[in-house]
Amino acid sequence: MPLVPTADLVARAAAEHGCVTAFNVITLEHAEGIVTGAEAADRPVILQISENAVRYHGGRLTPLALAASSIAQTATVDVALHLDHVTDIGLLHQAADNFSSVMFDAGALPYADNLAATASAARWAHTAGLWIEAELGYVGGKPDSPASAHAEGVRTDPAEAADYVARTGVDALAVAVGSSHAMTERSAVLDHTLIARLRETVPVPLVLHGSSGVPDAELRAAVLAGMVKINIGTALNISLTHTVRDVLLSKPALTDPRTYLGPARDAVAMTVRDVLTVLAT
Repeated sequence: MPLVPTADLVARAAAEHGCVTAFNVITLEHAEGIVTGAEAADRPVILQISENAVRYHGGRLTPLALAASSIAQTATVDVALHLDHVTDIGLLHQAADNFSSVMFDAGALPYADNLAATASAARWAHTAGLWIEAELGYVGGKPDSPASAHAEGVRTDPAEAADYVARTGVDALAVAVGSSHAMTERSAVLDHTLIARLRETVPVPLVLHGSSGVPDAELRAAVLAGMVKINIGTALNISLTHTVRDVLLSKPALTDPRTYLGPARDAVAMTVRDVLTVLAT
């Protein structure tokens, strides 16, 4: 079926007081596994490709974007395509070729610089017909972020967030409420009171980054408190890598990548299905 705009999936989730989940794509197996898992759960999904993934592929965005798009169009559920954590303006300007949305990340900059850069990016994105997400506050786990998602001053301030959205014109806001990128243990504790205050203050949908480290009950509570888009990446890499390692340890003479990437793709699908099932309840 045709790709669905990210804006439509997010708006639908917000209207239903639920969420839509975005999963990171690094390889073809990620994209295939995500779509298979979404079909098993019978839930819509967003395939998102980050600037880091593009860098891994030698700076070439188009091949991975076209592959993900092609897989999405074979799906029996609604799928959108999103370009994530973009800091490079040149990459931002490639988003209109294959994507319906982009996340522009100036979160490491001082507030005034973040605001100016994001406002410029939003003006360009809207001219190009793109839905745009931005970030305010420091979500833990990035190289330029504080040591802890719980460090003083890293959480998103509701009043500042409302000002930021009004002055930049972004369509969604990723906020810092206690999660961290790249967590391999599900031990994050979120500030649900802050999420509720942000929901009341900020007039656009809220996005939770670093969701792989958030336990099921915390994720469900975050959605109830007001999170609309949930980003998952590391959990898929854990499933994929553990499966590849287990297969190769059990059969070290294997050389055909299909013998270990196939099961790894299946593991990604199961992880996606489980996450979507949790968030649907």
